[in-house]
Amino acid sequence: MTKDIKAYYEDIEFSIERIEQHLAGITSFAAFKAAITVYDAVERRLAIIGEALWKIDKLEKSAPITDKQKIIGLRHILIHDYDLVSPEIIWMILEKTFRY
Repeated sequence: MTKDIKAYYEDIEFSIERIEQHLAGITSFAAFKAAITVYDAVERRLAIIGEALWKIDKLEKSAPITDKQKIIGLRHILIHDYDLVSPEIIWMILEKTFRY
């Protein structure tokens, strides 16, 4: 594994930890939607995860990441088609990924 790829994996790990910190104490969609700064922070971290995976994929196509293309696709939507994203969509992703 190259130094660059390792750094991207570290970015992913850090972003996951941050998402978990941001969501501490938030157990419902209503609470998530009301916490605007949490929503913004989580959305940003999801974009960073997608960006890091996109860069990993460019360097190592065989990287064994579950749902890699879906995560990269989310990144593209968050960055380029942000108007398609809603708190409901982000919460659904969090429920499936982090089990909230």
